[in-house]
Amino acid sequence: MEQKFAAQLYTVREELKKEGIRPVFKKLKEMGWAGVQISALPEGYDPKEVALALEENKLKAVGMHTPLKRLQHDLDNVLKEVDLYGTKDIICPFLSDELRNESGYREVKETLNRVAKQAPDYRISYHNHAFEFDQEIDGQDALSYILNPLNGNKILAEIDVYWVKKSGHDPVDFIYPYANRMPIIHLKDMTNDERETFAEVGEGVIDFIPILQWGEANGIEWYAVEQDVCERPPLECLQTSLTNLKNLSKQVNDNNSKN
Repeated sequence: MEQKFAAQLYTVREELKKEGIRPVFKKLKEMGWAGVQISALPEGYDPKEVALALEENKLKAVGMHTPLKRLQHDLDNVLKEVDLYGTKDIICPFLSDELRNESGYREVKETLNRVAKQAPDYRISYHNHAFEFDQEIDGQDALSYILNPLNGNKILAEIDVYWVKKSGHDPVDFIYPYANRMPIIHLKDMTNDERETFAEVGEGVIDFIPILQWGEANGIEWYAVEQDVCERPPLECLQTSLTNLKNLSKQVNDNNSKN
């Protein structure tokens, strides 16, 4: 399982600006990550430099977070870029305020399915926050509506367990319908206080053992760790998350060997 742990680059967005892409990738590899999820790169970045940083550090690209507008208006270049990184996963990471309503969600679902049909050799996923749970469409929350597999829907899930918990749902119960429809899952923890803010994996209130057990049984290819806001240096936070994740994965493996 340790070869499925990836760092989400949004966590180190400031470090990428200050230190550069190749130095940060080198630190992540030395820390023990097997991959990185492409996101939040410095403005004006060179995709060839990203590809070089992946290659020289033997890091896998765990999909690319791509804004909806770029998928709508720059798809050819998006496909060239993910090809350069050696990944087939393209994820819509966020929706602006004007799309967070019934007509907006219907438009997003239609757009992502159109992209999936235009690029059949790639996997198109949707990454959630908590706001999708505020809107009901066809008798279900907006996230379930976007990901509902009926009627030939081609959008895959990239569930963020923190935001599911933040919205008042149990992460394990919520991910259950997405067996073999979620190549990448987002792991982040929640503080055990009234703030319910971001914490390093294994340092908060979310029970990751059943999530990892479910993932190993249901087609998860990568566990991407993201921490939107860090109260310590982000690289230190990622180190804590990785150390804890490795210990959790050993517990999962030990439990599986006993059964």
